[in-house]
Amino acid sequence: MKTNPIRVFLMRHAETSVPGVFHGAESDIGLSDRGIEQAKAAARFFQNHKPTKLISSGMVRALTTASEIASACNLEIEVFKNLHERKVGTLSGTVNNLPDGPWRQTLSRWLNGETGFAPEGSESLDQMIARILPIWNEITNKYQGETVVIVAHGAVLKVLLLTILQEWCIADWDKFGVIPNVGITELVFNQHWESKRLNEVPHGAPEPAGFVLNG
Repeated sequence: MKTNPIRVFLMRHAETSVPGVFHGAESDIGLSDRGIEQAKAAARFFQNHKPTKLISSGMVRALTTASEIASACNLEIEVFKNLHERKVGTLSGTVNNLPDGPWRQTLSRWLNGETGFAPEGSESLDQMIARILPIWNEITNKYQGETVVIVAHGAVLKVLLLTILQEWCIADWDKFGVIPNVGITELVFNQHWESKRLNEVPHGAPEPAGFVLNG
């Protein structure tokens, strides 16, 4: 018997209570009031798409976002702790939009092929891919035929999408843009992964205070 294809919605968590700074794996921060409203808007979106499985990072900002979806869609949250945000080391809590700051210097080295580079205490691109891809493969193999929502983090989702989508690659980091809070990507598999929507913010979600590079 042919199995129905899996359908996956990837979504970044809602706005944190301190937007505009780096919140890596070191910062287990909650949501702002605006973030709660964003999460509610996402929950309304998913009510119309009837997901059958709900997966989240174990970090508070992701779990709080996912809890709104769980309530609206009558689902249990399955936690994958290794979906946590990138470890950013000493960047945690610092302003994230400095054009010549340590993050841009790291990204420049990645784009020049030094994908194993990382400042002390942070994760390299190679380490992120090695952490994230096995989780992706586990989920997509386990839940064939399901409609799955995964709530995770900006850098995690960006690395994943630039790795698995044929039309994108890591060299497109800046072109791809920042994944906004509650930005939703819908993926289906048809010989390869295809995006049916890419980083769309649900109708009714309040505009964020500002996009962040990590979170």
